[in-house]
Amino acid sequence: MANAYAIDKGDEQQQKFQSALKHIGFDIKLKPYIQRSDGSAKGDWDVGIAIDVLEAAESADTIVLLSGDGDFDLLLKRVSQKYGCKTQVYGVPQLTATSLVNATDEFFKIESDLLQ
Repeated sequence: MANAYAIDKGDEQQQKFQSALKHIGFDIKLKPYIQRSDGSAKGDWDVGIAIDVLEAAESADTIVLLSGDGDFDLLLKRVSQKYGCKTQVYGVPQLTATSLVNATDEFFKIESDLLQ
């Protein structure tokens, strides 16, 4: 099972990318883009991702996370301890929290060679 999480802004390029992900087997999960009256925007998937990971961990050997968000360090530690899942993180080194790198079994740097 592979999930991709995104905010739906109705952007054509984003929709093309989502279609490509669907084509290779990803389940695309979308939340609406919310523009607040003060001009700020909201669109956060942290809780949804955490719930999905916890549910998947019961029957998964490996959890793979593409993120640099240090808030996920506790999640990875928990699925490793409670379910014995191996964890892997893919992230841009300069944008990935040290706590997340330290919490995972394997960290894979997303650099230009991986994007070609």
